This record gives sequence, structure tokens and C-alpha cells, in this order.
Amino acid sequence: MERNRYADLLRVLAISLVVCGHWLLTDIVYQRGQLTGQDAMHRISWSGWATLGFQVMPVFFLVGGYVNALSWTAHHEHGEDWTTWVRDRAMRLLWPTTVYLAVMVLAVGAARTAGVSPAELAQAGWLVALHLWFLPVYLLLIVLTPVMLAAHRRWGLAVPAVMAIAAAGVDLATIGAHLPLIGFANYLLVWGSMHQWGFAWRDGRLTRSRWRPWALAAGGTGLLAALLAWGPFPPDMIGAGERVGNTTPPSIALLAFAAAQSGLMLAAAPAAGRLLARGRWGERVARLNSYVMTVYLWHMTPVILVAAALYPTALLPQPPAGTGQWWTLRPAWIAILAAVLVPVTLAVTRIQQPLRLIPAGPGTRGPWSPVLLLAALAAVVPALARLAIGGFAPGGDIPLTVLAAYAGGLSVMLFSGRPARRPAIASSTGHASQPEVSPVPARIHPRAQPPPAPPGHDHSAQRIVENLPKRRPAPLVVRPQTDKSRKTAKGVPRESGTRAAHRGGRARIACLACRTAVGGP
Repeated sequence: MERNRYADLLRVLAISLVVCGHWLLTDIVYQRGQLTGQDAMHRISWSGWATLGFQVMPVFFLVGGYVNALSWTAHHEHGEDWTTWVRDRAMRLLWPTTVYLAVMVLAVGAARTAGVSPAELAQAGWLVALHLWFLPVYLLLIVLTPVMLAAHRRWGLAVPAVMAIAAAGVDLATIGAHLPLIGFANYLLVWGSMHQWGFAWRDGRLTRSRWRPWALAAGGTGLLAALLAWGPFPPDMIGAGERVGNTTPPSIALLAFAAAQSGLMLAAAPAAGRLLARGRWGERVARLNSYVMTVYLWHMTPVILVAAALYPTALLPQPPAGTGQWWTLRPAWIAILAAVLVPVTLAVTRIQQPLRLIPAGPGTRGPWSPVLLLAALAAVVPALARLAIGGFAPGGDIPLTVLAAYAGGLSVMLFSGRPARRPAIASSTGHASQPEVSPVPARIHPRAQPPPAPPGHDHSAQRIVENLPKRRPAPLVVRPQTDKSRKTAKGVPRESGTRAAHRGGRARIACLACRTAVGGP
């Protein structure tokens, strides 16, 4: 199955904007012998509107839904169960995350030994852990993918519509009734709605007609305009906001923004697909896409390294944020950070390669495997959330309890049971390749029972004629029809492109791909 180069391109562009946005709006200051960080948006009055161009996290969830639907469908059709699929998908995220956590913890320990103040450690540890919020949310969506995909196949776009209404209700309870704990539900309702749009992108419900992506974009734009004009929501789609925020927790305004953004992305898919099909653009994008996760995890590390090296030595000026000189130095700041990030990314990618050799799910497999997997996720997900909120050095100390919970959950997940052997399915950004099916089978035993058709399989693609003799078994040979042999077999209607060696008896029509009977003369 051909991988979707446009999905690769969206992720590459999205991670580029995430990195540039974080680097641009993070202001590090060296004062009185200490490094402190602040959000430059607080000093730039119009920065809230600028976030409409830098908030691209909806793209990751849209593409994630597309990829997860494709991956689960392909693996499930080949006999893979929920436990194996979820563990494999989760470990693909957790192995690079584990390397990142280990390096950050060692760095904090080394800084403490070197005498760095607890305040500086806490600030730096929070800065390099804040972006980990994405992982617990996405892991939960992976766990729910089989159930939510089944709901999508039954009810279609009604599922994200109901989720959007529920998200609006959560906002009313959070803002109006002052029930902040209910707001955590929107992490799944809002980001999960975008994940559902990825399902609709995969099966064509959002792209089958040209007007549907535009309708999604227009509906999202109209709702966002109304919420910003008459609602309590600010235009800032990244920060927490003074009274009401759009990201912590996600709001209905963020969902409206995501609808407008996703609609435009899907509307551009046909033209972008044609462009990527030319030359080697698709291969280059796929190569860059392989670094997306590593770049996402490590992109804030150069900020700490460069600030610690250049600010105390006065090699880089420190004008106040938002001033003309500050804006003038921003391109040089971003260029320096990029020059550091590139070798860091290449080195980390090489270091992570041996982790791929670790067998998936060593240990005995049994009915306890799903329970162990859920227990592991119950430890890993809250641990990552705690790190995203508190950082790697809250109060200047390493959060040993949180890290122990993460390590324990990872170990349980790894040893939750060896998966059953299955046919190899090549996976690249979630795109699985189906086993090759010969266009014309050489022999089909007449009494062999055809396998059940895969869910959602379309029998109308191609058909062959299968002979079922009355008296004695005789193998059926199906050959391509040539121009010299366009006669109709006895009692069998002509099938375009095929001819059957008919030996009398009753005939039926079978699907070429799955050989399931779909009708007869």
C-alpha cells in the first residue's frame, strides 16, 4: 500500500512551526548570576493573534487519526489483537521518550552536583518537559482507536459532532459553574475530535466530495469568529490566557480553530499529492518525517545549552523582549539553535537504533496480557502528565517517585507477553502494506471454503468466474482473456478480462481479492 506523502509533509511542516514558535517566543534572560525564562508573549500585545499561525498541534492529531486507522485496520485483518497492536504503537513512542527522560535526569543530577541553584534547575527542568503533554493524550487515543474506529464506521461524522457538543458542555461547566476538574475531559473530547477527523480522511468521508473540506473550514471559521467576538475566549491558541485559556484544558474555541485549519489542509491534499508525486520530493519528505519525533522531544534542549553558553559570557546581547533590537536578533537566535539541534538529532537517532533490536513483548503470553498492558499504561500516562506539569526538577529535586512509576510501567508493558507470529506488515508512519495478491490465481479447489471477507471489503473491484462441478472435483483454471478468446463459457455470463475453463455444472461469481462468493448467473 502506497504511503501518504501528504501526511508526511503535514507532519514535517507542523513540527517546523512548533519548533520555530517555541524558539521565537521563549525569552531567556541572565540576571544577577542566574538564568531565568519567560514567555515573550506577555510583552507583545498582538502575540495572541500571531498564535493563529503557529498553533499546529491539531495537524498531529488529524494525521495521527489517519495513520492509526490505517495501521489498526491492516494489522487487525491479519489477525493481530488489540493488546499487540497497542503495545507496539505505544513502544514506538516510549522508546525515544525513555532516552530523552534518561538524558534529562542525568543532566539535572550533573547540574545539581555542579552547584546550580534549585530555582534555575526548576525553571530549566520545566522548560524542557512542558511539551511532553502531547504523549499521555496521544497514548490514550491509541488505546481507544479500535473502539472509536468502530464507532466511526457505524455513525461516521456524527461521532466528532457529538464530541464537540460535549466539549462545549464541559466549557460551560468549567467557566460558568466553576468546576475545573471537569475540564480535563476536554483533553480527550477536543483532541479526540481531531483524531476522528483523521478517520474520516482515511475512508474518504471528508474528502470524497470537494465541498466537504471547505465546509469544515467554513464552519470552523464561523464558529471561531463568533466565540472570539461574543464569547469569553481569547485569540491566543497557545498560552493559558488571563481568565480563560484555550489549551489548558482545550476549549471549544480551539476545536473551532482546528476545524478551520484541518479543512484547509484537506482541501489542499489533491494538489499537494500531485506535487509530491513529481521527482524525489516524496522521498525527501519521507526521510524528514523519520526525524519528527526526535525533533519534537529534543528541540528545547538547544535553548538551554545556547543560553547557558552565550548569555553569561555576554557573547549574545539581551535586549528586552518585543523591542526592535530583540526582533532583529531573533533570526540569528533561531539559526544558532538550529545549528545545535541538527547534530543533536542525528546523534540521538543513531543512539536509539539499538532499541529496535529489543524483542517486542518478551515473556509468556496469556489472558493476563491485556490486564498487564492496561496496568502499564495506568502508570506511564500519569507519570508523563506529572512531568509535563512539574518538570524534571520541581523545587530543584529530581521527581524520583514519578520516574519510578514511569520505569515500572514501561517494564510491565515490555514484558506483557510475546505477540503471536504474524505476516510481516511494513509500517512507515503507520502505513501498512498488504500482502501481494496475484491478479489471476492459478488454481482454486472447487470444494475449498472461501475465507470470510475483511470488514468493509468492496467486492465490486474485480471478479472472476469460479466453477462448481456437480459430479467430480475438477480444478478451476482462470486465465486472462485475450482478444482471440472472447467467447462466453457455457452457461456463464461473460466477465470482462477473464475466461474460465468450464466443465459443466453450476457457476458462481467470486471476488478476486478475497474469493468470497458474491453472486451467480
